[in-house]
Amino acid sequence: MALAQLNAQHTVPETILEEAKTALSHYPELKDTPITFKIIKNIKQSTMRAQPVIGTLFKSKKKRAYVILISEKIKISDEVFLTKDVPKGIMIGWLGHELGHVIDYSHRSSLNLIWFGMKYYFSGSYIKEAERAADTYAVTHGMHDYILQTKRFILDHAKIDEKYKERIRRYYLSPEEIMDVVKQHETTNKK
Repeated sequence: MALAQLNAQHTVPETILEEAKTALSHYPELKDTPITFKIIKNIKQSTMRAQPVIGTLFKSKKKRAYVILISEKIKISDEVFLTKDVPKGIMIGWLGHELGHVIDYSHRSSLNLIWFGMKYYFSGSYIKEAERAADTYAVTHGMHDYILQTKRFILDHAKIDEKYKERIRRYYLSPEEIMDVVKQHETTNKK
């Protein structure tokens, strides 16, 4: 798969170059953060996953690098969507959510990140906290339209399994909660 260099810090597969560029434009504080977007065959129980590059985990926060893994095929129920065929706005929303995780991780110490990973793996309530935090970062970075498109794609798609939709409802912000965050953020910024 051909990769493109957005800048010295960001490497992206050409198939999602424009979408990654748009998502990154909402996170100017990540312009100097090394991030590699990588399409792989399959990610268990997920479409995408952001994580620190293991070799940089014990470096200072400013020297840490991240990878955003993207499943080549998104299988939801019996329907398979190729990543390259996902509508542009929905892909931007998914990438924006993952960049929200990178923002969250960039504020954590190395030991806190390890603890975070263990809690995420073992605790449903912690998954909810982490996923809602990533959604909130994306929304407060001006990505609410994209995040809403992604939610509606999943929740309103007739062929998507109800079990998958329930996971989205349980762990992530609802469309109504997204609009509440937008209102709160706008009110806070007016002061």
